[in-house]
Amino acid sequence: MPRMAVTPRKLLDVVTAALDDGKAEDVKVLDVRKLTSIADFMVVATGRSSRQVKALADRVVDAARKRKVRPLGTEGEETSEWVLVDLGDVIVHLMQPETRGFYQLEKLWEIPKRLRAAEPPEA
Repeated sequence: MPRMAVTPRKLLDVVTAALDDGKAEDVKVLDVRKLTSIADFMVVATGRSSRQVKALADRVVDAARKRKVRPLGTEGEETSEWVLVDLGDVIVHLMQPETRGFYQLEKLWEIPKRLRAAEPPEA
């Protein structure tokens, strides 16, 4: 079967739909295209327990595979405090509340105000 091209935006839609179906909490999409070349989007979401975090990761991987996208890697399934699913253009971070509060990834990937002010508006 030929591999179907999935755009980063479509892959993002697949990921967020899978997280919504799995009842992920506080889902944040970070557009990191102007900050790094490793991915276009990062998704950060919370699961209430290690079981839910693991189930969310499995759901994301399954949804991506149905679109013929294989994960480049997954990490953290052993304890499921923080599971990372690397889908190439979209990197998914699934965390328990305490872990998410401690690392605050959203703040790490924010565009500083001085850069936002210098950027031209999107067309």
